[in-house]
Amino acid sequence: MEYRTLGASGAVVSTYAIGTMTFGNETDEAGSHAQLDRYVEAGGNFVDTADVYTAGVSEEIVGRWLAKKNGTDIVLATKGRFPTGDGPNDVGTSRRHLRKALEASLQRLGVDHIDLYQLHAWDPVTPLEETLSFLEDAVRAGKISYGGLSNFTGWQLQKACDLIAYRGWSPLVTLQPQYNLLVREIEWEIVPAAQENGLGLLPWSPLGGGWLTGKYSFDEEPEGATRLGENPDRGVESWYRRSRNQRVRDVVDALREIAEARGISMAQVALAWLVDRPAITSVILGARTLEQLDDNLAAADLHLTPEETAKLDEASDPGAADYPYGGPGVAQRDRPISGGRA
Repeated sequence: MEYRTLGASGAVVSTYAIGTMTFGNETDEAGSHAQLDRYVEAGGNFVDTADVYTAGVSEEIVGRWLAKKNGTDIVLATKGRFPTGDGPNDVGTSRRHLRKALEASLQRLGVDHIDLYQLHAWDPVTPLEETLSFLEDAVRAGKISYGGLSNFTGWQLQKACDLIAYRGWSPLVTLQPQYNLLVREIEWEIVPAAQENGLGLLPWSPLGGGWLTGKYSFDEEPEGATRLGENPDRGVESWYRRSRNQRVRDVVDALREIAEARGISMAQVALAWLVDRPAITSVILGARTLEQLDDNLAAADLHLTPEETAKLDEASDPGAADYPYGGPGVAQRDRPISGGRA
């Protein structure tokens, strides 16, 4: 396992984190603990959860594992923002909701401190200053070490960082976005904003909901015990939408060619491409089974050649328009140091 700093902070985390969204839902407690044990054995030290994963059960499962592993050096991350009850104040990033959400997460996890507390998404109702002042108070109270964001757009990220700098508060250290070979549009604005402000990226869904493993056919609707087998029209991963997309086919074909040439899985190639993208701190792995996790962890020390990376870059290019994200627009962002018309 390799390690990087958590954004611009001094905390050190493994380049692959273990995500726990399946815990208590698709993976029972015994299986969840087995995954955590295997992950730590492989050198991992970064566990990511959230208060809404299986309605808090995921945090409880992680908490009981932490209690059994007293002394294990884990960097612990969780999130708050989404509904945790039926009341009007049981959702959002208001000081009132986040205070209750953080205290509940601490209790479920069985700890008195969380290393990384992330805003799970933007809240259009709550003034941003109220939200960020809560994070600062939580840092000062010793309940969290760092604040982070998840699912923020570029302008939202920049607004948060500017307000923090203006107030002199503790800087944010990470952003958790969806990012993989099929979802690269964050490279247009979000990645540059993260780099400008020293935020490390923690990509979720690195395997595109299973599409980048090669397990889904483009010609037959999925069935069985997979996410799309249980619900073929599931969210952004929808089989009906992606199976008709030529770019998805091109990416899967390129992955398969590289994987077969190396004698490894397509998932490992997809993870290796992502972990070496600019601004990446740690890629979040999400597995149903120990076998899936083992396959993912085999990518821990894998790096692609420039030729392999270029092949995947070309196949997965989302095709930005000429302006502002395509050729002419990009050209405007640079100039020769000599200046002038020459």
